[in-house]
Parts: sequence; structure tokens; C-alpha cells
Amino acid sequence: MKENKTGKRREDTLEAGADGIIEGRNAVIEALRSGTAIDKIYIARGETDAALGHIASTARGKGVVVVEADRRKLDNMSRTHSHQGVIALAAVREYASVEDILNAAREKGEPPLIVVCDELSDPHNLGAVIRTAECAGAHGVIIPKRRSAGLTAIVAKTSAGAVSHVPVARVPNLPALLKELKDEGIWVFGTAADGDRLLYEADLKGPAAIVIGSEGDGMGRLVAETCDFKVRIPMKGKLNSLNASAAAAILLYEAVRQRM
Repeated sequence: MKENKTGKRREDTLEAGADGIIEGRNAVIEALRSGTAIDKIYIARGETDAALGHIASTARGKGVVVVEADRRKLDNMSRTHSHQGVIALAAVREYASVEDILNAAREKGEPPLIVVCDELSDPHNLGAVIRTAECAGAHGVIIPKRRSAGLTAIVAKTSAGAVSHVPVARVPNLPALLKELKDEGIWVFGTAADGDRLLYEADLKGPAAIVIGSEGDGMGRLVAETCDFKVRIPMKGKLNSLNASAAAAILLYEAVRQRM
């Protein structure tokens, strides 16, 4: 039991709130023990406490991403103001595997249509991409384990419930994943302002993975080099780029048009 600023005693938060936040050492340990789906765990940078070390090693053993963060970041995230140096973000659902996504296409008898998000850190953008993917009939979305938003409550809300219907896989290495997709006969289309062909010249009727770059820097170098094609969206105004989720919508619905 702890005392808060009003002098009242409280227990560590044992369940995720509506925002998916689990904070306090006992609460996070219990979440790991009980098998709660956890997207990411933040631990105070520089802490040498044995309990926090145990949480970090247990989480990594379960494949959970562990991030060291400044205490100021933890303070800003905290709802209870007593996070004890650790905050976990619950995932709204378990992550799928890449094979689950490919199987979804096989079961429908359709050529795979997959969205790959290269380090989309804004949860609102990721949620919007997942929503569009569901509406366009894409078979799944793939994100990297690090430097990306995950299946958090904000993403779920922004997706308008689409996270319940679209398999989302998380992989440690996007370039390696793209090579595996190419080995499966899937063509990889990256979006880039300097793409060597217009979007409307791309053949999206066959097995396709569409790569959407990050909000600020676009696709990473290794990801871009792994793509079979780099396509550009015609830009007729004074600006030269679109929001990542808007770009995803344009690419996906061109694929829908071609496949109809």
C-alpha cells in the first residue's frame, strides 16, 4: 500500500486503465506473470534496482519491448504519480504472425495485399492506417518492434475497432521481413517522393506489400533498398508530401481499383 498526495492509502494499479497504462512494480510483474498482452515497458533510465532488472529480463524473455526512458517521461505518462520507475502499455490484442497474414489471403483465395509501416511513431497515424487497411480488404499490417507505435488503446480507438479484424504482426527487422515476403513471391512497393514511377503505373493486381515510411523521414535506407519498386503519388500543389495514413489510403485504394 502507498499513500498519495492527499494522504489516502492506495494499492498499486493492477489492471490497465482505459488508456492501457499499467504502473508500479507489483502491477507490472503481475501483468507479466498473468500473461497480459503487453505492447511495451518503459523503465527509468539509470536505475540499478534489482526489482526493475527482474522486470526487464522477464519482459525480454517474453518478447516484450523494453525501453529506457527519462523519469520526466514516466512522470508525464503516469496517472497515479507513483509509477516506481516502471510503466507498461497494455496491447489491446495479441500480435499475429506474418504467416497468419499470408494464411488470411490463402483462405480468401486472393493475392496477398499487405501494408508494411516503417517506424510510424504516431499512434493516430497507425490507427488510421489499420482502419483503411480493413476497409480496403488488406490481409494484414506489419510493423517493426522498435521505433513504432504499437497496438495500444489510442491506436485501437483511432482505428474505429479495425484492430479487432485486421491481423497486425510485429517483426524485429523490416528489411529481413521484406526479403522473406519477396521469397514468397510478393512484390514490394515503397512510397517515396522521388519514386521512379508514378503510382498509377504500378501493377498492384498481384501479390503486393505496400511500404509506408515514417512521418518525418519516410522509408529508412535499408528498407528502401529492399523494395522492388519505389512509387510516387502525383503532387499538384505547393507541398511535396502527404500524411502517412493518407498516402496509405491512396495506395490501398489504387490496389482495390485494379483488383476489381
